[in-house]
Amino acid sequence: MRARAIVLAATAALGLGALGGCTSAPVTGRNQLIMTSEAEEAQMGVEAFQEVTAGSRLSTNAAWTQMVQNSGRRIAAVANRPDFQWEFRLIAEDTVNAFCLPGGKVAFYEGIMPVCRDEAGVAVVMGHEVGHAIARHGGERVTQTMIAQNGVAIIAEIISGKSPELARAAAPALGAGVQVGALLPFSRKHESEADEIGLFLMADAGYDPREAPRFWERMVQATGGERSWEFLSTHPDPQNRIKRLNELMPEAMTHYEAARAGKPPPTRKR
Repeated sequence: MRARAIVLAATAALGLGALGGCTSAPVTGRNQLIMTSEAEEAQMGVEAFQEVTAGSRLSTNAAWTQMVQNSGRRIAAVANRPDFQWEFRLIAEDTVNAFCLPGGKVAFYEGIMPVCRDEAGVAVVMGHEVGHAIARHGGERVTQTMIAQNGVAIIAEIISGKSPELARAAAPALGAGVQVGALLPFSRKHESEADEIGLFLMADAGYDPREAPRFWERMVQATGGERSWEFLSTHPDPQNRIKRLNELMPEAMTHYEAARAGKPPPTRKR
């Protein structure tokens, strides 16, 4: 609670509410404060994509590459971002990971493909990563970090006016408090939100959403269940995310059935 108060104090002191842009995340409708523009985020995405993929070899596995391309095109078609310059790559590297940068630049690594198993499994990951991008989580994290860092500086300055020694002792604790109390929970919130957005994207694209919890169960097996405490992790506990996906499943199935019948997706219940 103290770390969140620091962030709020910094926001009020810096007037960030007036300077920033208030928007809402797609699918979930969560209110957001984002100070970067979408054009800035897209440019950062292009630059980061070029940097990350520079020198990387594309996969020569034709079947896997086709899965990534197919699921990418189908998920992009329902993501409602025609302004994105979509690009889908499968990189020949044994890393269990994938990402989608602002502007629609998507990369999968070969290491995650055995966990995906098939195109529906790829669609789980594709929907999740595209969910991050269309919800502008990158821009939101930049804003959150800026607020948190300035909040620590402001509180430390206030303390130093009373006791420089106390300020020096408190600064590291304030920084840790913001990291654990504010930024990490936001990261977990983003991951959970990307799960939810991705579930409905894959359903709207005609992929069976019941594959989502199955994928995460396979991911737990693939990683041997090793992870840090959820409190100090940027990702939700696997069992918690599986539980949440199953809670959303009845509604996601109505989207899947509508897609299979060639009908528009139902209005989301919030």
